[in-house]
Amino acid sequence: MPKFIIERDIPGAGKMTQADLQAVSQRSCAVLRGLGPRAQWIESYVTDDKLYCVYIAEDAEAIKEHAAQGGFPANRISEIRAIIDPATA
Repeated sequence: MPKFIIERDIPGAGKMTQADLQAVSQRSCAVLRGLGPRAQWIESYVTDDKLYCVYIAEDAEAIKEHAAQGGFPANRISEIRAIIDPATA
C-alpha cells in the first residue's frame, strides 16, 4: 500500500498537553480500528500550528474517511513517491 503525508492545520497544536495528545491519539486509533486494513497510522510530528502524519493507506479516500469520522482536518494529503536520507548519498 502507498505511504502518505497528511498535513493537518491545528492552531496551537504545539501547546497541546500530553493528555490532549493522548486523547487525539486514542480517537484516531478507534477510528482506524473501524476502517480495518484500509489505513495504518505510522507516526505524527507536532509543530506550533500543524500536525504532519505519516500513514500507509490503500488510497487518499481512506485517509479522508478517517479524518471525517475522527473530526480531524486533513488539509493536504500527499503520496510519498520516494524516501531519501544521508544513506541515499
